[in-house]
Amino acid sequence: MPHPTAIKLRTQSRLLAISFDDGSSYELPFEYLRVYSPSAEVRGHGLGQETLQLGKHEVSIKGIEPTGQYALRLIFDDGHDSGLYTWAYLQELGQTYAQKWQQYLDRLKDLGLPYPTPVPTKRL
Repeated sequence: MPHPTAIKLRTQSRLLAISFDDGSSYELPFEYLRVYSPSAEVRGHGLGQETLQLGKHEVSIKGIEPTGQYALRLIFDDGHDSGLYTWAYLQELGQTYAQKWQQYLDRLKDLGLPYPTPVPTKRL
């Protein structure tokens, strides 16, 4: 199981920078973290029950709360705070950023909803 060695909230650039004990490091955009929240509100309670998150390109994280030795609770400025981001899930989000972000953009496009501005893919 991965364990973080550093976690930094970069509010100006809207990134959560996280490094792990295996040497991997990621900068995860706040919007990406919000869109892929592990909460039941976003993921639903089973396959096919996901709720597409819209209009989150300006979302910020206003707080981080550790949960035991295994996760973080991210508090977003849109009121969302119910997902627990385990270390393994944060690492997965970092490793699969390009694919997951493209899936999100494709879903928006399929609905005829243009994305306002591109979010850069960044990996340390």
